[in-house]
Amino acid sequence: MAMAGNSQSISQSHPKNIIIMIGDGMGPAYTTAYRYYKENPNTEEMEQTVFDRLLVGMASTYPAKVSGLITDSAASATALSTGFKTYNGAVSVDVEKRPLQTLLQKAKSLGLSTGIAVSSQVNHATPAAFLTHNESRQNYNEIAESYINTDADVILGGGQRYFSTELIEKFTAKGYQHINEFSQLDSVTSPKVLGLFADVQLPWVIDDKEAKSLSKLTQKSLELLSQNPNGFVLLVEGSLIDWAGHSNDIATAMAEVDEFAYTIEIVEQFVRQQKDTLMLVTADHNTGGLSVGANGKYEWKPEVLHKVKASPDNIAASAIAADDWHSIVSDQLGFTPSAQEFSNLTNARMQGNKALAIALRKLIDLYSNTGWTSVGHTGLDVQVFAAGPGAKLFSGHQDNTEIAHKIFSLLPTRAFTNPSQ
Repeated sequence: MAMAGNSQSISQSHPKNIIIMIGDGMGPAYTTAYRYYKENPNTEEMEQTVFDRLLVGMASTYPAKVSGLITDSAASATALSTGFKTYNGAVSVDVEKRPLQTLLQKAKSLGLSTGIAVSSQVNHATPAAFLTHNESRQNYNEIAESYINTDADVILGGGQRYFSTELIEKFTAKGYQHINEFSQLDSVTSPKVLGLFADVQLPWVIDDKEAKSLSKLTQKSLELLSQNPNGFVLLVEGSLIDWAGHSNDIATAMAEVDEFAYTIEIVEQFVRQQKDTLMLVTADHNTGGLSVGANGKYEWKPEVLHKVKASPDNIAASAIAADDWHSIVSDQLGFTPSAQEFSNLTNARMQGNKALAIALRKLIDLYSNTGWTSVGHTGLDVQVFAAGPGAKLFSGHQDNTEIAHKIFSLLPTRAFTNPSQ
């Protein structure tokens, strides 16, 4: 629970709205790398990022003891949404597989509006743990079907393949507008909305830098949820930072962090204007064991990453489809590999798209001097960023379950008599 010493702060600063933003897998090395990635080489000063500006504390992320010390996204999201530790793979159920009340469920019961805006499928581990319960994050269809009972006002992200025609008809029968193109966002002027914009994940930012997908979904969520005079709780997730980390893909990861940072700035502006909104930003865990510098060399070269024009996945697909693939690879990477490096790429190309994409990522690591220790998660503490009423509660070290307890303590103490639907 929130510490007793915080009770005065809580009573003085109850936010009307709460926005929880999770950079999936975004451990401290990612935000450090991002600072150097964004640095203007034409100035003497090292520019401050939104992460530097909003940093208030740190959080531990370990799961229930049955799962050891390294968490997965489901267990960590359960901790952040319910305040309880659980086993890896659990979606807001305890170690005995009993349902746990989530922040969004509690908020809805009090008469607040609720929503999620994510760059993964909407029924992925993190958003699922804020909306529903399941003994396994892998039960994607069950999780999608359970969303019909959440009464969430805004559900935006990917995941079309998990929502059958019959399920979508159930949503529309309950008053949801269903959209599947970003161009349709402007036509949605009031809740409720189910927006599914990709088969699974939204496109990599690096492959469509002008799309601003997550920030657009977040902006629309704020617009819709703000219509409830009682307030709202919104979850925003930069989901694909983690996916890039699992692939040890530094160029793609930095582009994902960049879009997440831009989305944070949009929310920060909302907080400044409204003055009644708390924004809480953190990561659920660290992914990949990213190191800023590697191989015994005291250097890291983010300028290499700025020249990469597409994700290694897309570069590999283009290279396999073309005869003149050497020029395509050089153009898309922003540098020309050596004869030996092209020989290695040729061998990888013969093995298919996946092998070539891996080889390209390793080549980008070599040229930028980026290191990785894992293709999984690691046990590092993660950073906590906050602004708005109640932000000081999150200063210093805390466990991820304490973050949830503190947010619960900032919710209204009783339900509104005029719950807005």
